[in-house]
Amino acid sequence: MSLLADKVVLVTGASRGIGAEAARLFAAEGAHVVLGARGRERLSEVAAHIDGAVTVPGDLSTAEGVDRLVDAALRRHGRIDGAYLNAAVGHAHAGTLAELTEAQWDEVHATGLKGVWLALRALVPHLVGRGGSVVVAGSVAGLAGGIGDAGYQAAKHGVIGLTRAAVAEFSPAGVRVNVVAPGAILTEKVRQDFAAMPHAREAFEQHTPMRRPGVPTEVAEAAAWLLSDRSSYVTGAVLPVDGGLTATRL
Repeated sequence: MSLLADKVVLVTGASRGIGAEAARLFAAEGAHVVLGARGRERLSEVAAHIDGAVTVPGDLSTAEGVDRLVDAALRRHGRIDGAYLNAAVGHAHAGTLAELTEAQWDEVHATGLKGVWLALRALVPHLVGRGGSVVVAGSVAGLAGGIGDAGYQAAKHGVIGLTRAAVAEFSPAGVRVNVVAPGAILTEKVRQDFAAMPHAREAFEQHTPMRRPGVPTEVAEAAAWLLSDRSSYVTGAVLPVDGGLTATRL
């Protein structure tokens, strides 16, 4: 049987990168996927190759945007079994903590942290009694600190804290919440960054035990397992998908 056979799974941030790959993989594993993201055109392109995919363009940093996604899933399928909360604003504001503006801080946290809270709040009532599972997109940046991207690091640390609070509240009702924490993954943006800075890729590979970056499918596979019944006694986990980076560098 497929890993996610007949499960209704929401994917946020599904228009590109890891989110798009997760949508494709979950569907291949038997899930009925409901996809949310800001980019209407790119979201439609992803859904065009997935039978029965539902798309809900919108701002997932707002309660209205989240509610529209949840309502669309319920109208189409009558239930929700799980969600991969992947929507985030990435490393868009690299620089020191002092250089980060208030607007940049708010932009990163609105989707990457507040959006996760809004989604958990909206989803959990529909997951209770179903053995529901939520996987939240974290990062190795949420496991340590460094110079640059202070807002992103803070948001990803916050995601882990929020997940642990959710575990304490929701586990008695049978709802599981876990985090996947990718390292450097070869999304379109990371490929562009590495092409512009070959020395950065060389340094990364030198410090990563597996001596290579990951690819989006490898993160999606981890999320799929956490959403599946095969991880039924796993909750509150922070699962690095990083080629061994955090095992040796943090």
